[in-house]
Amino acid sequence: GSETATEQGQEEEAEDRLKEHMDNLLDKSAKTRQAALQSLRLALSSKTLSEFLLERRLMLTDSLEKCLKKGKGEEQALAGTVLTLLCLQMGSGPEGEEVFCSLKPLLVSVLTDSTASPSARQSCATALGMCCYIAAADLE
Repeated sequence: GSETATEQGQEEEAEDRLKEHMDNLLDKSAKTRQAALQSLRLALSSKTLSEFLLERRLMLTDSLEKCLKKGKGEEQALAGTVLTLLCLQMGSGPEGEEVFCSLKPLLVSVLTDSTASPSARQSCATALGMCCYIAAADLE
C-alpha cells in the first residue's frame, strides 16, 4: 500500500514539475524558455506521458509555436526536438495529426529561412520528417 502511495506522490511531483516547465515556455527570458525546453526534452524522451500530454497538447503546441516564431537558434532547435518528442508521445491518432498539422507550416518556414541557424533548420527538418512519418494522415 505505501509503495503505491509513494509512486503516486512521485508521479504527481513529476507532473507538477512538467506543468512548471510548460509555464516557463511563456517566460520573457530566452534562458528560462531554453531551460524549460531542455527539461521537457529530457522528460519526454525518458518516460511515456501520453495521458498527461493529451490534456495539455494544445497549450504545449501554442508554446512551441511561440518558441519557433520568436526564438532564435538554440531555442528554435530545442523547440523542434520537443515537438518531435510530443508527436512521438501523441502517436498516429487524431491528436498527433492535430499537433503536426498546426505546426507544419511553421516548421517549413523555419526550414526554408536562410537566416535561421543551421541547428534550428536541422531540428525543424527532423521534426517535419518524423512528425510527417508518425502523424500525417494525408499521404502527400
